[in-house]
Amino acid sequence: MKFGYTIIYVANVAASLTFFETAFGLQRRFLHESGEYGELETGATTLAFASLNLGKMHFADGVLAAADSPRPLGMEIALVTPEVEAAHAKAVATGATSLSAPAAKPWGQTVSYVRCPDGTLVELCTPMGS
Repeated sequence: MKFGYTIIYVANVAASLTFFETAFGLQRRFLHESGEYGELETGATTLAFASLNLGKMHFADGVLAAADSPRPLGMEIALVTPEVEAAHAKAVATGATSLSAPAAKPWGQTVSYVRCPDGTLVELCTPMGS
């Protein structure tokens, strides 16, 4: 078994891809011509976005859109960077909501949290042991 994908169901796949490109500097790998599915270049594990319409196709009652929840859902995407402060500021300037400013943690990482316009919770953190 190998972890292959994280797929986030969103209202607008292209907008989510564009946000992640602009806010976090990730590159688009693929956007299906239908606009219903897209992927970012993130290394060995793929970060993908699928439309809420695809969620309805896969699950009879659809999925809970993260943007519709007043609180972040109980999962996060963690992006590792040596420059958490700058990454946090750029994400907020691009449209994310700051949930937790960059702070040094007892285990040695600097960590912050933002919520993207599509509702995705993102942790920005330095590498472990840095």
